[in-house]
Amino acid sequence: MKELKRYVGIHNDVNGGMTDTGKIIRDAWAFQIIPEEQTCEGWLAAGIEDLWQQVNVEWEKYGFRVANLPDEVRERFLRIQEQAVIRAKQEGWDGEMELEDD
Repeated sequence: MKELKRYVGIHNDVNGGMTDTGKIIRDAWAFQIIPEEQTCEGWLAAGIEDLWQQVNVEWEKYGFRVANLPDEVRERFLRIQEQAVIRAKQEGWDGEMELEDD
């Protein structure tokens, strides 16, 4: 029987965690769906998908706009994003890939 693939955790993810899964986790931290200490290491895809659905419900309340977030959530979101960018850059991510057209 084939073992199910498990997520490596945001701090072990490629590009310093600047991935779609990393974004879901950071947003879940901002909305306090999971604690910031939770890296989701070892989670199965179904758990990540469930987390994404919960995050999506929260974003929907605010029209998917950072500017519409309550002050406390917006401040937490921006702090988490800033820390993520710093960490990712330290691990060699520069963000240019996201700007390139294929």
